[in-house]
Amino acid sequence: MTSLPRRVKSEAKAPNSDADELPSFLNSSSESEEEEEEWEPKSKTAKRPGLPKKNEAKPKKIAAPRAGMAGKKVKKIAVKKEMDISLPIAPAEDKVQLQKPKEENVGSKLNTLKQMPVLPKKPQVSPFQGMNVKSLESDEKPSTSAPVVENQVKHEKSEEDFAFDEPPLKKMKSATSPEGKPVKSLGCNKVKEEFEMNWDIVQVLSDRTNVEPWVCANLIRLFKEENTIPFIVRYRKELINNLEADSLREVQQTLEELRTVAKKTHTMIQKLKKEGKLSGCLFTSLLNCRTLEELDHVTTPYKTGSKGTKAQRARQLGLEPAALSLLQSPMELNLFSYIRPNIKGLANIQEVEAGVQHILADIFAKDKDTLDFIRRLCQQRYICIQSALAKVSSKNSNEKDIDKFQLYHEFSCNIKSIQHHQILAINRGENLKILTVKVNIPDGVKNEFCWWCVNERWRPKQFLKPELMRILRNSVEDAYKRLIYPLLCREFRSKLTSDAEKESVMMFGRNLRQLLLTSPVRGRTLMGVDPGYKHGCKLAIISPTSQILHTDIVYLHSGQGFREAEKIKRLLLQFSCSTVVIGNGTACRETEAYFADLIMKKYFAPLDVVY
Repeated sequence: MTSLPRRVKSEAKAPNSDADELPSFLNSSSESEEEEEEWEPKSKTAKRPGLPKKNEAKPKKIAAPRAGMAGKKVKKIAVKKEMDISLPIAPAEDKVQLQKPKEENVGSKLNTLKQMPVLPKKPQVSPFQGMNVKSLESDEKPSTSAPVVENQVKHEKSEEDFAFDEPPLKKMKSATSPEGKPVKSLGCNKVKEEFEMNWDIVQVLSDRTNVEPWVCANLIRLFKEENTIPFIVRYRKELINNLEADSLREVQQTLEELRTVAKKTHTMIQKLKKEGKLSGCLFTSLLNCRTLEELDHVTTPYKTGSKGTKAQRARQLGLEPAALSLLQSPMELNLFSYIRPNIKGLANIQEVEAGVQHILADIFAKDKDTLDFIRRLCQQRYICIQSALAKVSSKNSNEKDIDKFQLYHEFSCNIKSIQHHQILAINRGENLKILTVKVNIPDGVKNEFCWWCVNERWRPKQFLKPELMRILRNSVEDAYKRLIYPLLCREFRSKLTSDAEKESVMMFGRNLRQLLLTSPVRGRTLMGVDPGYKHGCKLAIISPTSQILHTDIVYLHSGQGFREAEKIKRLLLQFSCSTVVIGNGTACRETEAYFADLIMKKYFAPLDVVY
C-alpha cells in the first residue's frame, strides 16, 4: 500500500531532476502493488493511512485512472493543453525508456491505461522548475475541470472515426440525387468553360442532342476528366441515365463543335481588338454566335484584305447617326444636311439614302431576335433543295460521270424528307461541277418576314414620312435578299451535310456489326458465353441467319452452378441449340471446365452438345 506516497514523490521530484532516473511507477514492484490496489474492497481502501489535509486533491488524482477510458482521456488531454507552452525538448533516452512498458505489458490493458496518463508528464520540466510540492499540487488541480471534459468529448468523437479492424463503409447514393444528378452545390448544371459565351453550353448541348441537361453537365465533367466512352458506359451508368455509346459519341462531337466555335470567337475578338475594329455591338454579336456559319457571317466584313461591306463604307462616311435617328427619332432627321458634293457616296440625296439603307440592312441581319424569327418561320414552311445539270459540265466533264448523276439532273425534295445518301450524292456532283444546287425558300416567308420587321421588331418610335418609310422597307428587303437568305442557305446545307455524314458512319457501324455477328459455323444455332465472375456469364443465342434470339445472364462461379445448369439446359432445348461458343477472357478456363463436366455427364441429353 505504499504506491500512493511513492507516486506523489515521483511526480514532485520530476520537475527538479534532469531525467537521470526513471519514475518509480515503471518498476515491476510498483505495478504489482497497483494491481493489488485495484482489486481491494472499498472497506480496505477507507482504512488507508490518512494524508494531510493540504493534500486533499491527491486521492482524486489517483482515483481517476480507475474510472477506465474516460479518466485516461481526461489526463491525456489535460497534458496536451499544458504542452502548448514552448518547452525545451526532453532527452531522447527518456523516450526510449518510457516506451518499454508498452512492450512488457501487451497482455494487460489495465496496466497500460494506468501508465499512459503519467507518461507525458516527463516533458513538463521547465515551467515548474524551482517550485515546491505544494505549488505543484495546486497547479495540477484544474486538470479535471470543465474545459477538459469538452476536450474529452471531442477526443472521443475523433477516435470513433477510425475503425482499424473493419472494412471501409460503402458510399451510398444520397437521397437528394438518387440518379447521380448534379448536386446544387456543384452549380446546378452550370459548367465553367475556358471560353465564356452569351449562351449556356449545357443548355445548347441538350437542345441539339435531345439529352437531359443534367446528363449533359455530367458528361462535360466526365470528358474533362479524360474518361473514355467505354469506361463511362460501363462504370458511370447512373451519371448518364444509362445512355448508349452512340449517343455519347454524338454528345462528344457536338461538344467539340461548340468549343471550337467559342475558341474561334474569342480568337477573333482578340484580333479585332488589336486592330481597333471591335465595337460593343460587334462584341455582343460575336458572343451570340452558336455555329461556325454564324461566326463567318458576322466576321466576313472584318477579315484582312476585304474591301469592307457597303455598311462599313457608309459608316466611314459618317451616316450611322442618320440610320439610328431614323429608328429612334425620325421627326428630327434631315438627310439633306448630310450631302457633300465633293465626297463620293455623299454627292446627292440618292447616295445618302443608299448609305443609310446599307447600315440599316446590316443592323437587321446581325440582330439575334430577327434571325431567330426567320429560322422559326422556315421550320413551319415547305423548303426544298433543288439540283440541276450545270451548263458548263457538258463541255468539260466525261459522259460517264454525267450519267452517274442522271437521277439528280432535275431533282427537287423537301429538306425534311430528303435521304442522307441523296445529300451526299448531290454534294459529290456539285464538287465535280456537274450539278448546281440551291435551296428554295418560298416568297411567303419573305413577305411575312418583311411585314414583321417593319410593323413589330423595327417599328420606328415616331411617325415616319413616306420617303423615310420607303427607305425602311427597302432596307428590310435588302437585308433579307443580300444577307439573310444566303446565311439560311448555308445553314441548311451545312446541317444536311453533317447529318448525312454522321448517318453514313452509323450505317458503316451497323454493316460491320452484322458482319461480326455472322455465324462461325454455318447452318447451326449457337449459344455464345462471355465468361465472368462477379457480374456473371452473359449468354446470347444466335440463329443460323445471325439474328439474336435470346440474351441472358447466369452465375456459374458463385455457388449457384447446379441451379443455373437447369436454365442453360432449358434454353438449349427451347432453341434446339447444340453448339456452345465460350469467349476468351476472365474465368474462361473455369467456364470451359463447367461445360465440359456437364457434357461428360450427358446432362444436356437428348441434345449432343459440343463447345
